[in-house]
Amino acid sequence: MSDPFRCATSARERGDDLGATAVPVRTWVLVEYAGGWPIKGFADLDIDRAVRAEVHAAAVAAGARIQLVRRHGRQPERAAHRWAVLQHDGLRQQWGTWERDDELRAIIPALSRQGEPGHPPVLLVCTHGVHDVCCAVRGRPVAAALADRWSEQAWECDHVGGDRFAANLVVAPGGYYFGGLDPETAVQVVDAYDSGRIFATYLRGSTTTTAPGQAAMIEAVRRFGPVTPDSLKVVDMRRDDDRVWVRLAGSAPLPASMEAEVVARRTAAARLTCRATRETNAVVYDVVSLTAR
Repeated sequence: MSDPFRCATSARERGDDLGATAVPVRTWVLVEYAGGWPIKGFADLDIDRAVRAEVHAAAVAAGARIQLVRRHGRQPERAAHRWAVLQHDGLRQQWGTWERDDELRAIIPALSRQGEPGHPPVLLVCTHGVHDVCCAVRGRPVAAALADRWSEQAWECDHVGGDRFAANLVVAPGGYYFGGLDPETAVQVVDAYDSGRIFATYLRGSTTTTAPGQAAMIEAVRRFGPVTPDSLKVVDMRRDDDRVWVRLAGSAPLPASMEAEVVARRTAAARLTCRATRETNAVVYDVVSLTAR
């Protein structure tokens, strides 16, 4: 019998580019749920339907992304679980607990409040095996390694996008995606992040901008980095047919101003997830020039 298809293995064999594949989002809602995660995550969670609908609608209105989370490994039985609202602007966090479903409604007013700054970053590792086998197979060892070092910061989470780049790590609310990780490289990435350094290797992008901006940022990191988490941002973007010009602002060691020309192209068709039943094209963003201004 042939080995089962695994999207992450195939992506690595093809040499798929993981850059510019982060999901744009500036606010995360975390809901701790130790039971089974449905394929669509919170949207199909087995809780009170009215509560689920209200929290989901409030998150959508706020432009927030809801992630189901749990601690790695077997956990002791307890009544209360945690929820959080993480905001990129100001790197603010709000945390609460819930026992009854209706207590999740506390998330709704939290979405419009400013949280507290100064909390350590949250490390989210996708282990959503029901959504994609690779996320569980590759994600759980990474979650274990991070939990061993950063027990209070590390969480397993449901689908974050980019199954073929498992194991995937999101650092929130800083807003950086990393992919193609194993336990050793994941620890290296977080160690570097904690010391204020982001390298281009394993970097999928920043959630603060769309794919062309992420491609430009990654090229700047590759050329001038490593960089600190807050030293680079997109300040302008203009399109002309299939080309996008991205203007970046940086702080040392980066140039103060840079402009990148980014071109989108489609890859050859391939199975991009373990659950895919047909081949599809992926979009890759190539930086054809990056100029310090």
